[in-house]
Amino acid sequence: MTWNKWVRQIHRWLAIAFTVTVVATFIALAQEEPVVWVSYVPLLPLALLFFTGLYMFVLPYLARRRG
Repeated sequence: MTWNKWVRQIHRWLAIAFTVTVVATFIALAQEEPVVWVSYVPLLPLALLFFTGLYMFVLPYLARRRG
């Protein structure tokens, strides 16, 4: 697999992980005594999604410059 395919695959799996952590956060915060630190759990996959998405966003512009 090329580097671009790896980044796309990682981005897809991160999107799934982010969705699962957001759902888990909603469930955890809906309890009678919510655990507040759980609300920070989705931030890691979100940050990684940002960087992989930014990489994929810039790819066409870099390809246009090269060729």
